[in-house]
Amino acid sequence: MILGRRTLIAGAAATAFAARLPAAGSADAEATAALDAAAAEKDPAKALALLRSISRKGLSRARALDLEAARAGLAIDVALADATAATRYTLQLQRAIGSDLDPARARARLEAELQRLHARAAPLFARLGDTSGDIGARYSRLWRDERYLYADDEAGRARAVADMNATLAGMRDRLPLAFAGLPPWCANVSTRALNPAEIAAGKNGYRAPPTADAPGLYIVDLKDIRRRPSWTLPSVVAHELLPGHMVQLPLAAPHPLRQRYTVNYPEGWAIYAEQLAASEGAFAADPRVELGHIHWLLFRVGRALVDLGIHRSGWSIEAARAKLVAWQGEPAYFAPFDPDLARTAKEPAGWASHALIWLALADRAPRTGSRKRFHASVLVDGPLRTENIGARMRA
Repeated sequence: MILGRRTLIAGAAATAFAARLPAAGSADAEATAALDAAAAEKDPAKALALLRSISRKGLSRARALDLEAARAGLAIDVALADATAATRYTLQLQRAIGSDLDPARARARLEAELQRLHARAAPLFARLGDTSGDIGARYSRLWRDERYLYADDEAGRARAVADMNATLAGMRDRLPLAFAGLPPWCANVSTRALNPAEIAAGKNGYRAPPTADAPGLYIVDLKDIRRRPSWTLPSVVAHELLPGHMVQLPLAAPHPLRQRYTVNYPEGWAIYAEQLAASEGAFAADPRVELGHIHWLLFRVGRALVDLGIHRSGWSIEAARAKLVAWQGEPAYFAPFDPDLARTAKEPAGWASHALIWLALADRAPRTGSRKRFHASVLVDGPLRTENIGARMRA
């Protein structure tokens, strides 16, 4: 529950959700039938043709977004069929994010963000008395400080979960600062560790978003708990729980064809949510916690730059790995450098899309009082492509 503020949020939520439902016999019904047919068509050119005659006039906002995303994505799939090596990566990136994306500008934006994050980290390390070496080396030293490592036993795991749920309580209290119109059950969430049966079955961390009838749960992977310093977990709470996935996922109800071309939006939102929590002071009390937050963002930026570097600039895996070590020092818990780089080489545009959706949201988000309206506009109708984010802000 949202402590003491449920009434404010619930009324607006009912109105917002009612507005998304298509009226029987409306233009939405025709659009839905066309989208269903296009989704079943294997040839993207034929699928696109099925949608050409559908007008936006009279469509609900959500169905109009379904139509726009489907047309944009299918047009890119048509272009990909005849793409040259020089244009393929750009099209893959645009397919994953938005038709307005330019890889050269994206790279410049990511490089600027990398410099900004290092500039934020340096004085925080100085407060801790560590000023030698690059930022990656400083993170590696901090990572091994025994004072902030949990014991590798059930008591240590229980303490980590308790710390995360304590952080979650603070995040829950902050929700009304940046959101209005959320269903109250979005905040009915908690975390627990993987249980022995899940570990035996080979499960990694996973989440169950909340519904009106059931609470949400983030099941955190603490198998290798010595690689999860305590100061890295508060940003995980912001990403996986509030105001991250547990806010966005329950509100997402796109047509499957829109889902195909916005599949990375939830991850971009959750990274944005980490930055949002930081802007509200959630990590400011402890320089180590703030450094933990910055490290997660460095991981995202580094991953994206490596994606671009390997596929557009011909970086070797070895060169990419050396850059990651200098930029962030330690890999993310679930993404050790070597297997993650191997996957990056095989799956172009995936990691870059996560970071670029985050930055598309962050660059357009107001810095002052209208953030609630912004967040409503990018959440209520489900996941967006970057051109839709820009159009909503212009409107």
